[in-house]
Amino acid sequence: MGQVVVITGCAQGMGREVTKILAAKGVAVAGFDLDGKGLLELEHELAGMRGGHHFEKLSVTDRKGILKFRDAVLEKFGHVDTVLSNVGVGFFGPLEEVDLEKAITNFEINVIGTAAVFQAFIPSMRERRQGKLVAVASMVGRIPFPFESIYSSSKFAVEGLVRSLKYEVAPFGIKVALIEPSQVATAFAAKSHVIPPADSPYHARVVRFSKKNSEILKSAHTPETAAQLIVSILEQKNPKLHNQLSFKDTLNLKLMAILPSSLTDSMLLRHMDIAE
Repeated sequence: MGQVVVITGCAQGMGREVTKILAAKGVAVAGFDLDGKGLLELEHELAGMRGGHHFEKLSVTDRKGILKFRDAVLEKFGHVDTVLSNVGVGFFGPLEEVDLEKAITNFEINVIGTAAVFQAFIPSMRERRQGKLVAVASMVGRIPFPFESIYSSSKFAVEGLVRSLKYEVAPFGIKVALIEPSQVATAFAAKSHVIPPADSPYHARVVRFSKKNSEILKSAHTPETAAQLIVSILEQKNPKLHNQLSFKDTLNLKLMAILPSSLTDSMLLRHMDIAE
């Protein structure tokens, strides 16, 4: 059996494109998503490819379901080389006005979902003394953005989770990595951007922020381009812990680390057109 890769959130967006690229290379791919229709369409696209595949309609919040999925994948393919935790949902709004019950769900999906998938596959990797655990985080997990306090904090948590996990699994030959996209031209952000009511004290700034964000998306990576970059990271024997998808993102992180916070704060607010 050749390489086997597990991808969560594989029915659409970057996850779908990564799955297609790997399958075309002869890699066996397994994954799950809540989008059953998307999974069926993906299965049809991959029909006849030599690596094989296994897809299930499943929520990343379904702990028992994830364990059953793991068992089915290991039974079919014998082992898993790489797990890409790609499932994630956005969350947008001024903290003063957000629904904290919905915020809990965001953390459940983005953070605990990543932990659950990794936890499921660590034992088999540990026994083989090899494997890679890769999480799609976000640039806002390193550089927080206004009106994204819940989402940013969930991605900060994913960063902390993976960085801590690195020390735990390294003695067993398991590598970990973070992929930190900034903007990718999908419907991901649009789904979460809800404008506050007109009488909200945040209304005008959120409108400007959202408009600017839409402009930035026009020049962002397409899912296909982002997927090519992600696959190149997955294929590395020893991927870096932190991986951005463009030189500009890497440069921004370095600048944020060395410039005074007063200057970087001002740059960010001007960039998103919400400076007062």
